[in-house]
This record gives sequence, C-alpha cells and structure tokens, in this order.
Amino acid sequence: MQRSNVFAGPYLDRAAHLRQDPGWFAEALADARSRVVPVWNSRSLLASGTSPRAAFVDLEAVPTDRRGSNDLILLGRVGELSYFACDFDSVEPPRLADDARFEDLRHVAALLPPEEAGILGYARALISWRRRNRFCGSCGTPLIAAKAGHVLVCTNPACRHEQFPRLDPAIIVLITDGPRALLGRQASWPVGRYSTIAGFVEPGESLEDAVAREVLEETGVVVDGIEYHSSQPWPFPSSLMLGFTALAVTAEVQRRDEELEDVRWFTRAEIAAGTPVLPPLTSISFRLIEHWFDAGSARPLSEFHESQPWP
Repeated sequence: MQRSNVFAGPYLDRAAHLRQDPGWFAEALADARSRVVPVWNSRSLLASGTSPRAAFVDLEAVPTDRRGSNDLILLGRVGELSYFACDFDSVEPPRLADDARFEDLRHVAALLPPEEAGILGYARALISWRRRNRFCGSCGTPLIAAKAGHVLVCTNPACRHEQFPRLDPAIIVLITDGPRALLGRQASWPVGRYSTIAGFVEPGESLEDAVAREVLEETGVVVDGIEYHSSQPWPFPSSLMLGFTALAVTAEVQRRDEELEDVRWFTRAEIAAGTPVLPPLTSISFRLIEHWFDAGSARPLSEFHESQPWP
C-alpha cells in the first residue's frame, strides 16, 4: 500500500458502535486515563520543545459542567485510551498544560508524528462543524448533541431533524504533458508559490467531470487520461481532497476566469532549481507533484524540497 497523506490513515479506532452507548460514555468520563484534544480559536494545543508534539490533556482540565455529551465529542480509542475533542471559546487561550501553546495546525502538521496530526485534524474538523451548525436548517430551532457528539438533533419536538457531519468534496489534479507539469497560483499566496489545479465538485457532477471542467475553466487546457491517485481529509475547515493526475490534450494556456493569477508549465529542472516555490509538504498537491517528479528524475523531490524547522 502507498503511504497515507497527512491527516489520513488508521491513527485511531473511531469506535462508532460506542457512540450510542450512554453507559460506556459515562464510564469513559470516569476513567482517569481518558484524554481531551483541545481546540481553541481553530488552533490545536502543542507541547513546547525542539520538535512539535500534540498536547493531550486530562479530563480534569475541562470544567465539570462541560464534561458531558453536549460539549465533549468522542473521537475514538487508541488501545485502551479514549480521546475526546473539546472546544474552548474563551477570548484568551486557556491554560491547560505547562509548556504548551495553541498553534495553527496547517503550519506544523508536516512536522508532527502522523498519528498525532490525524487526531488533531479530526478534532479540528468536528469542532468546526459544530461551530457552524448551532441551529436547525429546517426550522431554526437550536440543536443539541447526541451519539457522543456526532449527531446534532433539533430540539423542536415537532421537527427533531438530525444533522450529521458533512464534507465538501474537492478535486485536485496535476496536469502533465510528460516532461512538464501545469501549475497555477492565486494572488494571495506567498510570492513565487505555484500549486496544482483544484476546485469543488458541483451537484450532479462526477469526479472525472469535475476534473475536466475545473482544468478547462482555470487554464483553458483540455485533459484526458484522468486517473485517481489518493485522497486527503483537509480540515480547513471541512474538505475532502480527491487527488488525480491527467494528461494534457492541448498545451496553450488560456485563463477563463480570475481565480488564478497565473498558470504556466514547469519542467523538472525548474522545480529542482526552486522555481516555482512548491506548496507545503502537508498538502496532497505536493504529493501529486512529487509523484510525477520522482517518476522521471534520478533524484527524488524530497532532496530538493525540505520542511521548515519548528519555530
């Protein structure tokens, strides 16, 4: 099996069968070994040190009145340990552990152990879903959590609509003509950065149709030979990136919208020399570029592109 992308992989047992067992939930809350994954202002708690590690805290760090299913979300189990996500919405970051601080997960995920990055990403995604869904979409009544936090139920007895976590599927594709890769950049990105083409899947559209449409809209290039590569949960806030490769049928670039500031072809030699600046190592876009680059290079892309040190 190929290696998992960052945030993916079997990093814990989601234990879905336990979500409907209030007795088990009560036992887990009474278990001193249970761990909490804090999220504050969409940031994750990391232990200070020379390299980043996730900081999981004791249940005692959570106020007593918030140690229930309406505040704690069961993530799953690692061995005999239960993990819960908890959202802290204070103005200032809560002090939950010595020598720990809240950081943007996007900046440090590539430096974390893979299983810790997965747990933090999972917690961030569920907290984001809960924050964005406080009222019933059918009648506007407040929602209350059920099934260990994985379902939000309308409190209106005449409605009782149930809402589940939702993902936004998005395709992301590396287009090549063999010796070159087609990359684009948004104006808001750091100077010199280019990446693969991406866009959300629209209703009534297959993944392959979405790939061909997005590439044509953003670059004017017609593609064929669309092949699935891998996927990546992207909890910023709730996307599922579905990675593809495709072969260019036409080569002329004609931007048809203003989403991208520039689109151009790059050779392996240019990429090895540092032009363009590549996307972060955490992203599936880097993985797609790496897959193509390594297939035609005597030296892997990892020797030319290193991760940044932990600040």
